[in-house]
Amino acid sequence: MHRRRSLTHSRTAASQGNWSVRCALLMALLGAGLFSATAVAAPTKEAKTARVETSQKALPGDYVGQEVCATCHEEIGKKFSSNAHAKLAEAHGKNGVTCEGCHGPGKAHVDGGGDVTKIFNPAKATAKEVDAKCLGCHQGQHANFERSGHGEANVSCVSCHSIHAGEDPEHLLKVAQPRLCFQCHTDIKPQFSMPFHHKVEEGLMQCSDCHNPHGTFGRKGLKSASQQDAICTKCHTETAGPFVYEHDVVKTEGCTSCHTPHGGPNPRLLNRANVNTLCLQCHSPSPNFTTGLPIGPAHNQNQQYQSCTICHTSIHGSNTSPIFFNSTE
Repeated sequence: MHRRRSLTHSRTAASQGNWSVRCALLMALLGAGLFSATAVAAPTKEAKTARVETSQKALPGDYVGQEVCATCHEEIGKKFSSNAHAKLAEAHGKNGVTCEGCHGPGKAHVDGGGDVTKIFNPAKATAKEVDAKCLGCHQGQHANFERSGHGEANVSCVSCHSIHAGEDPEHLLKVAQPRLCFQCHTDIKPQFSMPFHHKVEEGLMQCSDCHNPHGTFGRKGLKSASQQDAICTKCHTETAGPFVYEHDVVKTEGCTSCHTPHGGPNPRLLNRANVNTLCLQCHSPSPNFTTGLPIGPAHNQNQQYQSCTICHTSIHGSNTSPIFFNSTE
């Protein structure tokens, strides 16, 4: 009897001990959770500063209107009526894009006697600041700009555009194409002086016919044709297809695997002077051979057979011949 009572007492004590341990563990877990929540909730000093700056939005009284701006910037004010942004300025009861739409509220600038530190000046701002300001309205048209070659190289909007003194009134470019592009792309300009070239400097084409300076999903900002083929097929429609038998290189490596896009010394802007040499870059026996048939010429390469395309005329694709022989298609 005494032994049973002692056993019961021991079990009760053990249970109380286990309960105490569980309570201690629970309290520790709650404390850790509370500490974590506090750490997450407590913003850093930088976050607090950013939040304060973000919350300091301009009030209606901070804007003075374009008429006040024009009292000092009279010459710019006169020209603004012909500016592409002027149409937006007249929208919504003349509460659209005015001077302060781009430069920010002007009250502090005016009250400071024209203090330049109290107004946003794109000419003195960083590329990222300028881009953020412009993309505030133009994000829809130029959604790929930040990952474009220009965006990644910190070429800001005002590097190419001049809002108040642009030579090209339609797109507000500082200088008309192609001179604007050649200011940076000096390595490309000589290619348009080659014997065979696209007629860019003659004014029949523009750089932006093929490239989108604000970025695309393609390399070098290349545009795509309406059917998502290479932009070349927009003009060279006979090469677009679809074909029953496609020349694989056209769909994989693209037109530039055989052609120089800007200009070169060879007819049809081919990469090689001799057509056979061009074709045999892929269609020749090699330990690393990966192309399809033919693996080499089926006959000798004498003068009368100097061009593969004498027979393989439908070289971009064919609806009748898997080896692109001449057809009446």
